[in-house]
Amino acid sequence: MVLTNILVVEDELITAKDIKNSLEKVGYNVPAMVSTGEDAIKFSDRNRPDLVIMDIKLDGTLDGIDAAEIIGSKFGIPILYLTSYSDEITVERAKATHPSAFILKEPFEFLHKPFEENELHTAIDIILYQNSQNGLKNHYKLLKSVLNTINDGVIATDLNGKINFMNIAAEKLTGRSEQNYMGTNLVDLVPNINLNGFMGQHDSTDFFDGEFLLKLNNNTYISIEGSLNPINDEYSTLDGIIFIFRKHKT
Repeated sequence: MVLTNILVVEDELITAKDIKNSLEKVGYNVPAMVSTGEDAIKFSDRNRPDLVIMDIKLDGTLDGIDAAEIIGSKFGIPILYLTSYSDEITVERAKATHPSAFILKEPFEFLHKPFEENELHTAIDIILYQNSQNGLKNHYKLLKSVLNTINDGVIATDLNGKINFMNIAAEKLTGRSEQNYMGTNLVDLVPNINLNGFMGQHDSTDFFDGEFLLKLNNNTYISIEGSLNPINDEYSTLDGIIFIFRKHKT
């Protein structure tokens, strides 16, 4: 059984231990408790937990919202705010940090301290379920490892064309890391690609080959050969796009 790892970010040690004990009692693993935003970012970068439980008021330079924004945007890790802060300015700042990672609760879309254990556990279960894409998370990690071993560049997007994966070969060809492109539209990277045409014509077996222009880190372009391929869910419904490419042969 693969344990679910949850990072607890809380500057009150007693509260942090209460959360840790509560989570471990129902089978979650808490590999660390940290009290600063800086340490939360470092741990998330090195260990990639499945979820971060984040307080807003923290020791150090960064507060929980600053840390959550970095962790969510760079590493794609869901954040669950657990905080007693509910003033309007704080709430609006927090809403701007990837709200898809939150369980919404009236009136301010937060779980508040003091909290009921069952409420916290239910919130975590829902977030992890949504983030796992119907239980395929471990399969996706394996696929990602395989894609990182091939020589062709591979970029995966969602239905809106926003990049959510880039393999090592694609990073080398573009000159920038995956983190720099997460959430960027594929059209911004490959301007002459016709995503709308592909969306309108694809079926479960279609793929589209062509020659394209790839925008590099220094804002110059190179010619590439590539193909668009559909990502289909278990119901054969289009769920995203995979773009596979290589330098144009001269």
